[in-house]
Amino acid sequence: MTAPHPSTGASPGADPALDLRRHLQGVNLYLIGMMGSGKSTVGRPLAEALGYRFLDADTSLEQVAGKPIPELFASEGEAGFRTLEAAVLNQIAAWHSLVVATGGGVVTRPENWGQLHQGVVIWLDAPDALLLERLGADPTPRPLLACPNPAARLAELLQERRPLYAQADLHILQDGRPPEDVALQVIEALPAILRQRPAAPTQPVALVDSDGAIASSFN
Repeated sequence: MTAPHPSTGASPGADPALDLRRHLQGVNLYLIGMMGSGKSTVGRPLAEALGYRFLDADTSLEQVAGKPIPELFASEGEAGFRTLEAAVLNQIAAWHSLVVATGGGVVTRPENWGQLHQGVVIWLDAPDALLLERLGADPTPRPLLACPNPAARLAELLQERRPLYAQADLHILQDGRPPEDVALQVIEALPAILRQRPAAPTQPVALVDSDGAIASSFN
């Protein structure tokens, strides 16, 4: 499985963020949460501030599969999609110095937690009303909400997944603030999390393209 190349550089952020990057030692940051919780919009300024690279796992999955996620759901079903999602996450975990926006359902596979907990897992928790507002304004197709009552389906998914999201290292409540403010809140909370972690081993640096997809050399 391969996905397109080139690398993207990250501009340095404020001094506290640069100091935090030294303490991170290349540990990946994995953003989890429901669709519409702001993982991609928060992930980009967070990566920029830390001098990390940003990766959208769903974009990488689409590049690997050669088709958009709605088509994957239609052709493979949710089980097939989750299997491919787990394989892509496994490859991503081989790299470091990434802020990764994961898919909303990545937490439903127990084996994925072994990969996620190699890094710092950050739950972006948005209330139902905010999620519905954002999803209603987003033209991106959401296969799991393609039903007569999306609000009820979203509530069901949240009930199933909230106990799983709660396994995150860091819980950030969303209230509609700008993504840059949320990224700053994550940066301010990370030092306390890092003090509880062992030193991270050195791994290869990932190359990420401008759309947040992993570079061609997964292997």
